[in-house]
Amino acid sequence: MVGGIIGLLFGSRLPERMRNTITAGLGLFTAVIGIQMFLKTENALIVLGSLLLGGLLGEWWRLEDGLRELGTWLEKHFFPKKDSAIPGDENNKNIRFIRGFMTASLVFCVGPVTILGSIQDGLTGDYSLLVIKSVLDGFAAIAFASSMGIGVLFSIVIVLVYQGSLSLLASQVQSIVTTPMMNEMTAVGGVLLLGIAISSLLEIKPIRIGNFLPSLIIAPFFVAVITFFKGL
Repeated sequence: MVGGIIGLLFGSRLPERMRNTITAGLGLFTAVIGIQMFLKTENALIVLGSLLLGGLLGEWWRLEDGLRELGTWLEKHFFPKKDSAIPGDENNKNIRFIRGFMTASLVFCVGPVTILGSIQDGLTGDYSLLVIKSVLDGFAAIAFASSMGIGVLFSIVIVLVYQGSLSLLASQVQSIVTTPMMNEMTAVGGVLLLGIAISSLLEIKPIRIGNFLPSLIIAPFFVAVITFFKGL
């Protein structure tokens, strides 16, 4: 929230070319982090299978459309449109809001620190990992908000629900998720981060990343199934 507000207040004072450069730099950094996370995989086929099945389920459930609708609802209720003298200008603002909301939500929620930090907080009350993540997300939010606008600020709703749910379910998750499961989940998250960099930050090719979110759950499930059959 703090990072987003700073980006909104002072980001507009930066020339557009500087904001674009900042976003591109953040995109490159996100891509590198995504590759680093993917390298934690112990079986690339599990990652591939998780992405394919998760993507099919996401398309079936239309998760990306749901995120867009949530972004549109938040904009209408908290950031109502004003009349514009430029035809099509408000539509561009709407797209900018949703893009900022979705990009920030995915970047802030995908990653091992989110999962591990939430579990640690829920089990022991130690929120140090989440504090570190919040600082990093805060700097990212400054860059995002300066180029994508107020939609970035509303990603706190998704972060609250996602991280809060993980913390509340920490004891159950901790008893089920093993190290191999976490490694494959991390690898899938890395691929999603790379997709975010390509799609939203570097704008190389549009990708409906939101529809791949089920892959994060499918990956550890595949590991559990393989481990079960190996034990027979």
